[in-house]
Amino acid sequence: MDLSWSDADIAFRDEVRQFLAEKMTPEIQRAGRLMTSVYSDHEASLAWQAILHERGWAAPAWPVQYGGCDWSLTQHYIFSRESQLAGAPSLSPMGIRMVAHAIVKFGTEEQKDFFLPRILTGEVFFCQGYSEPEAGSDLAALSMAAVQDGDDLVCTGSKIWTTHATEANWMFALVRTSRTGKKQHGITFVLLDMTTPGIEIRPLVMTSGEEVQSQVFFDGVRIPKANVLGNIDEGWTVAKYLLEFERGGGATAPALQVMAENIAEVATEQPGPGGGKLIDDPAFAAKLADARIRTEVLEILEYRVLAALAGGGHPGAASSMLKIISTELSQTLTELSMEAAGPRGRAYQPHAACPGGPIADFEPPAEDYLSGEPWQAVAPLRYFNDRAGSIYAGSNEIQRNILAKAELGL
Repeated sequence: MDLSWSDADIAFRDEVRQFLAEKMTPEIQRAGRLMTSVYSDHEASLAWQAILHERGWAAPAWPVQYGGCDWSLTQHYIFSRESQLAGAPSLSPMGIRMVAHAIVKFGTEEQKDFFLPRILTGEVFFCQGYSEPEAGSDLAALSMAAVQDGDDLVCTGSKIWTTHATEANWMFALVRTSRTGKKQHGITFVLLDMTTPGIEIRPLVMTSGEEVQSQVFFDGVRIPKANVLGNIDEGWTVAKYLLEFERGGGATAPALQVMAENIAEVATEQPGPGGGKLIDDPAFAAKLADARIRTEVLEILEYRVLAALAGGGHPGAASSMLKIISTELSQTLTELSMEAAGPRGRAYQPHAACPGGPIADFEPPAEDYLSGEPWQAVAPLRYFNDRAGSIYAGSNEIQRNILAKAELGL
């Protein structure tokens, strides 16, 4: 495995850096730096997507004929890495990184012509309708009914933990069209207009106070069969394909390295036990050093996956390993951030951050008063949000089962 960049790679890196320096406004950069979860401020995210779309870089992983970039795997990694190092806000993954790939592979020409250009511009903004109150990790247990009626499917049931349901105008969802055979059979993948009558959205208040996710109720909602992706009763195949894009791709180590460096920097100023600085506390320093080593290990693993893909291979179970390491490492770093923030990090000050959704029942103090620095206000919000990291996109327990079966033969 060659860890050095070629001259062409370095030239591309410099091109990306120049673009980021020229196009990322202070407002957009602030939204990226003060994110409280994996989701950035909605308006800032769309503004950044518009800038990327103008450059032709909004969806680099798409096929070129639909608006993607003819980049090497190394260039994709460099772009992801430099964007995170520069503090760019994340784009919502549901459209560009997830359902778009399923539309390209399974969609009709009419579906591709309608959705793909509008996903690029942000005119179509998707949320994901997978989990249900009784179907989370065991997604195939979903029960939201979809009864065929002429040219429509009539849907009744609910979805939960639906990120950005209040902002989205479309949802991609799994519904139950048959109950015969094994539970994976009889699931259908649909594209659903969120303005359809019979839909009710109830925001869920997270422990951070943010309303990023919702429960969505469906009462006799009619979905045209023309909006089925793939075939009726065969949506599980589409869903499995899409999950490959939810769990893999891009670079996660750089953002965690930036977080670790920031913690190290502030720890040199924050008071620690015994009257010295926090960085001089052996216990804290050991935990931070361990986390920083793990970020380097994660980056090497990402390089290994990149090398495997560049050689025509497949990452296989490595995607599960990356998911486990990155989410648990992020949780560790948010714990250290809270420790570094000290008493000021206990204050609830979401007005100083850039949350990924509205804040429930919160009135900002007069004149935007802030106790401490903005990073100290972000720390508790990020801490609470990251508790879900080891659960979403396939819980880490399930990922460990995948590794045990694939690598150890258990």
